[in-house]
Amino acid sequence: MEILFYLFSGILISCAVAVVCVRNTLYSVLFLIMAFFNTGGLFLLAGAEFLAMILVIVYVGAVAVLFLFVVMMLDASQTQSNQQLNRYRWGSIGAACVFAFELIVVAFQWTHGSKAVDRVAFPLPKYIGNTEALGELLYTHYFYIFQISGLILLTAMIGAIVLTLPGDGHRFLRKQNVKDQLRRSKKDTLTLKHVDFRQGIK
Repeated sequence: MEILFYLFSGILISCAVAVVCVRNTLYSVLFLIMAFFNTGGLFLLAGAEFLAMILVIVYVGAVAVLFLFVVMMLDASQTQSNQQLNRYRWGSIGAACVFAFELIVVAFQWTHGSKAVDRVAFPLPKYIGNTEALGELLYTHYFYIFQISGLILLTAMIGAIVLTLPGDGHRFLRKQNVKDQLRRSKKDTLTLKHVDFRQGIK
């Protein structure tokens, strides 16, 4: 068990570093998928088989594959210029410094009370499994925290959509005029052409 733990942990840390440091976006997504698999292995070692399967099915089977398709179809060199990247440089550097400072403070100043382990540990009855116990824990004891995390993810999704939409003055959002679409007639949208045999459309 210890050998597997250190093996999965070492590969996971190496893949996480490669995700950030590799310049090729396609390779970065592949390293991310490998990191998800190793995280699932660590969950299996910890006895959380439900979390391991959910991680592999949801993140690897859906999220990471979606990222892979987007990266393969999107040419970053043509869609983003250097000016667009420079707009967010100082903001990214500032956010990275804040996150690094928080991690350093947590790493060196973190302490836990004598009864913290008792509060974190959730007693598991003998007549239910890990999956049922996890559902009871999330949807009863930590229901509000679970909903707040969903709102945070929704806010992040809206922010990602707003940041990726192209801005052009007041025409920031691409909208369709439903009234014009309903008012159109067959004459405006359909044209019939008479094509002679072996002649084609001129």
